[in-house]
Amino acid sequence: MNTKLNWRTTLAVLALGICFSPLALAHDGQNAARADGHAPIGVMGDHMHSAGEWMIGYRFAHMSMSDSQLGSESVTPDWIVTNAPNRFFGNPMQPASLRIVPLEMEIDMHMAGLMYAPTDWLTLTAATSYLSKEMEAVTYQGMIGTTRLGNFSTQSSGWGDSKLIAMFRLYREGNAHIQFNAGVSLPTGSITETDQVLTPMGTRPEMRLPYGMQLGTGTFNLMPALTYTDRFENTAWGAQYAGTFHIDENAEGYAHGDSHQISGWISYQAAPWISGSIRLTGRTQSTIDGIDLNIMGPASGADPDNHGGDRIDLSFGVNLIGQEGLIFDHRLALELILPLHQEANGLQMRPDWRVMIGYQKAF
Repeated sequence: MNTKLNWRTTLAVLALGICFSPLALAHDGQNAARADGHAPIGVMGDHMHSAGEWMIGYRFAHMSMSDSQLGSESVTPDWIVTNAPNRFFGNPMQPASLRIVPLEMEIDMHMAGLMYAPTDWLTLTAATSYLSKEMEAVTYQGMIGTTRLGNFSTQSSGWGDSKLIAMFRLYREGNAHIQFNAGVSLPTGSITETDQVLTPMGTRPEMRLPYGMQLGTGTFNLMPALTYTDRFENTAWGAQYAGTFHIDENAEGYAHGDSHQISGWISYQAAPWISGSIRLTGRTQSTIDGIDLNIMGPASGADPDNHGGDRIDLSFGVNLIGQEGLIFDHRLALELILPLHQEANGLQMRPDWRVMIGYQKAF
């Protein structure tokens, strides 16, 4: 699998590194009472713990998507059904162009995690997630034309993939900290979800849903990450590289594209109990390698080439931590993630916004 890095993403990441070096903030036992003791909640695996310390955590994330884009250009449903070719044309009942167009998609994710530090230089993490996905689409009548047959929705929900991560402290002096994460993703999420679909012929068969509506990857994935953090007085800053590498094809004959992501953030602590942050993230992901022969239809999401791409996001966050009494050292955080740029591989839905809310407690 070959992952390309768009030059605009590369320039953004380099500029971010120049502006934010040396980089941002992680949490150790010594920082437990500071709101900026953790990175923004959208950064995963950003901090370590002192020997013998545990932490429980919960994150809720919501993503909203709407409309379609070809590369970076917006396209209308009518343009899609008259211009976008159907990869499966030539198979029985498969038209030459796409006839089913997604309109909106909502994704909710609940993630629970547990961390434990057997030593000061090693922290272990286990996490799992529960996903709910819903997509509304419009079907066009017959093999050609722009007559709309009707709208329909599909849903999938269940457990997603799980993660095991070992975090190693590479360097610490003062508030500066470098850590390396060696993670693996376990294929606990379903890749065979089905639902009823409205076809151009007006029938509603039960079909396997497109790749984006599945709950997992179906593969074991390596997830390395490198994080560097620092702080001066009430200002903290940091950066993280995180990659995902799929080891082999899954049981259905495909693997999601490998991805690379770099985030840089800076935060300001107005008081010990509250800090605000801004974060810039660049991400690139290659297309799906292989194909699930049970995912077939005149819709963009059924084509494995219409997945991945390059994107840049801007995020705004707030971290809160209790300072005394029953809420002492209980953490609550929120981050709003907005797209700045996306260069999609092929034809895909356009992301509108994401929000993540998290709770954490060390003991």
